[in-house]
Amino acid sequence: MQQDSAETVGLKVLAWLAANEELFPVFLGSSGISGAELMSRAGDTEVLSAVLDFVTMDDAWVMACAQETGLTQDAPMRARAALPGGAQINWT
Repeated sequence: MQQDSAETVGLKVLAWLAANEELFPVFLGSSGISGAELMSRAGDTEVLSAVLDFVTMDDAWVMACAQETGLTQDAPMRARAALPGGAQINWT
């Protein structure tokens, strides 16, 4: 996945997250970002990376996001890998 496609996926995941009344406040609290700052920085790769990192922490969130957005279940993880800092580390 190319970075521009990954950013598009990140924006879709962000829109899904923002519409989730239960999960969105958890994201705001855990990330420390305010709603206003999130809106102004929604296209920043750092913010999109944080959104993707958060959502991919739980398989149930990934499945719900995929079902409601039409994304494949692996799209958030592939998008995160395509953004800066998303490469998997191999320690062996």
